[in-house]
Amino acid sequence: MKKIKIRDEQKGIIFIALIFVIIISLTIVFSFTLRSNVVEENLKTNDVVRTLFVVENENSGILFSSVLIYVPSSYKAAIVNLPGYTGAIYQSLGRVDRIDKVYEETGINAYKEEVEKMLGMKIPYYAVMSLNNFIKISDYIGGMRVFISEPIDYVSENGERWLLPSGAINLDGDKISTYLRYRLEDESEVDVQERYQNAMAAFLTGLHDQKFAIFDKKNFLKYEECIKTNLDEDEDETLFRLIADVDSESIIKQTITGSLRRVDGQQLLFPDNNGEFIKEAVKQTTNMLTSTDGSLTSRVYIIEIQNGTTTQGLARNTAVLFQNASYDVLSPVNADRNDYEETVIVNHIGNLEVAKMVGEFIHCTNIIDENELEEVGGSSSEASVDFTIILGKDFNGRYVIPRRTSK
Repeated sequence: MKKIKIRDEQKGIIFIALIFVIIISLTIVFSFTLRSNVVEENLKTNDVVRTLFVVENENSGILFSSVLIYVPSSYKAAIVNLPGYTGAIYQSLGRVDRIDKVYEETGINAYKEEVEKMLGMKIPYYAVMSLNNFIKISDYIGGMRVFISEPIDYVSENGERWLLPSGAINLDGDKISTYLRYRLEDESEVDVQERYQNAMAAFLTGLHDQKFAIFDKKNFLKYEECIKTNLDEDEDETLFRLIADVDSESIIKQTITGSLRRVDGQQLLFPDNNGEFIKEAVKQTTNMLTSTDGSLTSRVYIIEIQNGTTTQGLARNTAVLFQNASYDVLSPVNADRNDYEETVIVNHIGNLEVAKMVGEFIHCTNIIDENELEEVGGSSSEASVDFTIILGKDFNGRYVIPRRTSK
């Protein structure tokens, strides 16, 4: 046999090729070794985890969706419900329509962008589940616990019977499906949206209660298969491990409120104050969640609103604003007189930090302690409240407008 001789120039080419192979191999190895976990990296610069959750209906449209705002350091969280019939001019559609049409026509990424604009914040992560997969997860975690005020026994137009008991009950897959899909003749859209929000809270509670079983190496894969995210497998687990630690007993619930208008034959919900209200409400809720000593989220604060002006309905409308910002508001009343020049917040509990937070929501800095109330001519409320807001002439229905002082 003849020996194959390799020329010097060929040896050089082979040597260079080997070097390239080694470099490429090392690059691949280092890229996997040095690859960072997006969730962990984000937590280094931002202690708030925001995730958009979408549950699809049978037609791959949106059944319901919510944004979870979660602070892992305090385990506190809020969920913002996103009614599908929320109306606006959506850039991704180029027209006025329902927000759920964005999802149907342009997909999850465009939908997330529109939600970010609406709430005034960035949402790094999304998690999408079909209704069938949401039902599967309910079965996996042993059911989702919700409260039903009255028993449901109703037959739909197509003959399907909806049957649910009353009370605080655990709903397995079939029952949670009924809970999400039933519609009563006298039921408002607000009632339906409340059920959706309760289902989302029950999902988070289920994750919390069953976290030790969920994150067992043998089990997590079947959960992960039910949820589509914009993260890889390791990042999925990191995100849901964080979320599963949520203090499920103190989740703050918010939703978008506004006025109903008929546009092109459909009823749309247009957010209050051209959308600025929900942005501020979400901002204040986030500030509450991230408060350093936890006092802002230790409980729900009770507010009384008094109308100290001659403007009819001012206290009632303001009460709605505070209710939608997660405060417990008593029935609005008239103040002892109707000629208050300035809006004042009476701090009954001596917590200045929370009082300032309440005032920030309506741009009011005029805060006094309860023992100073007589100095401004007011009368103390008989109700057990944390803060009393007496609306003055400087309140325009949304904000306190500082009066100009004459030189």
